[in-house]
Order: sequence, then C-alpha cells, then structure tokens
Amino acid sequence: MGVAAASAAVRPRFAGSGSRQLYQLELTEGPTGLGDPDAPNIAVVVDVETTGLDRKRDVIIELAMRQFRYDDAGRVTNIGRSFTWLQDPSRPLTEEIMKLTGLDDDMLKGQSIDKEVAARILRRADLVVAHNASFDRPRVEDEIPEAAGRAWGCSCVEIGWRDFGFDGRSLGYLLSQAGYFNGAHRAAADVDSTIALLAHEVAPGRSAMAELVTRSAQDSWMVRAVGTAYERKDDLKARGYRWDPDDRIWCREIADREEEEAWLMLNVYSPWASPTSAAPEWRRISARERWA
Repeated sequence: MGVAAASAAVRPRFAGSGSRQLYQLELTEGPTGLGDPDAPNIAVVVDVETTGLDRKRDVIIELAMRQFRYDDAGRVTNIGRSFTWLQDPSRPLTEEIMKLTGLDDDMLKGQSIDKEVAARILRRADLVVAHNASFDRPRVEDEIPEAAGRAWGCSCVEIGWRDFGFDGRSLGYLLSQAGYFNGAHRAAADVDSTIALLAHEVAPGRSAMAELVTRSAQDSWMVRAVGTAYERKDDLKARGYRWDPDDRIWCREIADREEEEAWLMLNVYSPWASPTSAAPEWRRISARERWA
C-alpha cells in the first residue's frame, strides 16, 4: 500500500445531515420593539483593548461603550449610539497586539480618549457591564477615575451559561451558539456582541440580562487561600483561583461561601495537605466593589 493510500485508509470519516445558519450581527440604534423604549434602567457595556496584560505597565489603546435601556423584567428595550475612542500609547505596538486588536501605530498616532464624555456616559449607568469585568473595570477606572464606584456586572462569569445549554464562556463562541457571528475583533464589535447576548432569551420569558441583573446585585465573597502548600497550586488553579503576585497568594471571588469553604477544608486545609494556616480569609463584596 502506497503512502497516499495508507493516509486515505486511516483518515477519519465524518457524516452529518444537519446544518446550522448563523446571521451576521447588526445592532441598530433605537427601540428594540420589546417593552417600553423609555424603560427606567440604564446599562452601559464597555470593552477595552490594551498594549498588554500588565495593569501597571500597559495602557488602553481602544475604549468602546454603548448604553441601552432595560426594564424590570430584564428586557433590552432601547439601544443607544456606539462610542469608540482610540488612544496613542506613546510607544510602538508589538506584533502580537497588532494581530490581536487589528490596530497599528499609524491608526493610534495622535489619538486620545474623550474622558469627559466617557465619564458622563458611565455615571448615568445603573449597571456597567463587561464580558471580562475583572480585566476591564480596573483599567477603565485607572483611565477615568471620575467614573469609579459604579455597580459592575460580568457577562462572562455572572450568567450561568452552561445551565442554559451553552458551551464555554468566550464571547465569540457564545454569540455563535445564539445564532450570530461578528467578524471583527475590535472593542466596538465586542460591545455589540455582548449586548446581543444580554438580549438573548436563555429560557422562556427570561433574558440573559435578567440573569445578570439578579446575580450582580447579590453580594459575593473574596476568598484568599492563605497558608496553602505549594503542592496544592494545581488544585487551586483548576478550581478557578488566580495567583496574586503582589501578595503572593491564591484568591478567588465566589458566590456560595458554604460550598467553597467545604471544598477548601477538604482539599487545602486538611492536615494531609500540610497548610500553614487553619483557614482562608474571607471578605464580603458588593456590586459596587466587585471586579475592581
């Protein structure tokens, strides 16, 4: 048997009669046709692109935001205009960032964020939303301190996507499962994708926005796994803990303290796990503090 024939013999065969159609997302300004277009609640979705992941060293190079109104049932009733600003970082972008964001040095040269307008939009919001609020919120508030202290929600982790039949939590993947695609990976496109997901009905008569409003209004807990043995790092990481390099500690924000406390006492603070502390540290967090 020749090489070509051998390759064909072991090539997997896939078959399927089903298909799925995706529609390109086009989010239009104005009433959505659901509920009262003058609904009293205002949300602002925010997305940033930066020169890197280091908050102390890297800076925002693109900021996008868009507000919408929603009613007490969580229905998105009216979508506002889209705002986008570019900002010159005063240093060349890396190849990686240019590929990731679609931005380059010429596009950013001499550009700046209108912080007064951005702050005014954020201050009007009852809830500020980002799909990765732990990344976006601190950077937005570093850039626009006048808008600090708002209530924030995270559409990535504060909606139980798996409970509603979705796989994963990445923005593009969730959007495709909702029946849409958005080709651009720019901040404004990500904002529109997030709004479309929030408006999506995840259960009969129940939008993703309704889930987010309910969840983000609840207090949560920041748990700091003090005194844990080095050998437990993989377990903590798999559980969703992140390493804080400044305090040199594993930490995580959770909603259910009782469940998390039971897991920690069994897996991290049992005598066999060799901890140097008897228990973790806990701090209650409100929506105005969360993700900061």
